[in-house]
Amino acid sequence: MSISIAIETALQDDVRGLVAQLNDHLLPLSPPDFQFKMTVEQMAGADTSVFVARDAAGRPAGMGALKVHSAALGEVKRMFTLPEIRGQRVGSALLAEIVALAREKHLSMLMLETGTGPGFDGAHRLYSRSGFVARGPFLDYPDSAWSAFFEMSLSVPQPA
Repeated sequence: MSISIAIETALQDDVRGLVAQLNDHLLPLSPPDFQFKMTVEQMAGADTSVFVARDAAGRPAGMGALKVHSAALGEVKRMFTLPEIRGQRVGSALLAEIVALAREKHLSMLMLETGTGPGFDGAHRLYSRSGFVARGPFLDYPDSAWSAFFEMSLSVPQPA
């Protein structure tokens, strides 16, 4: 699948549609109190860069975001690819763009929270294969059986 990835505003109807599909996907996977969603309006904040993957016809195929918490810490948020294109490395491409922007911003650490259980196996594989390692809770996330936490040190030099 030919895709292009760019930073876009979340305040577009088709991106709002992706967010709605992500929210619908997550709803049955864990209790609402343990789903730490950003709204489209929050995603449009100055501290967040939203990457949108589009197919050759310009239709959105996936998204992911980098939220900057401090001069050192960034967080991966709202990772999602359409179910019909999963397995085609769109998520990997989105995550690579997020990591590249975090490095460009000279962040030293990138973290994320995701769910647990079979519905999140693909996400865990993506993060592990991309160089993230398991860690404990960070920021104000509670420690619970419904959340898995990952981190990537960006202070390690990238291979040439």
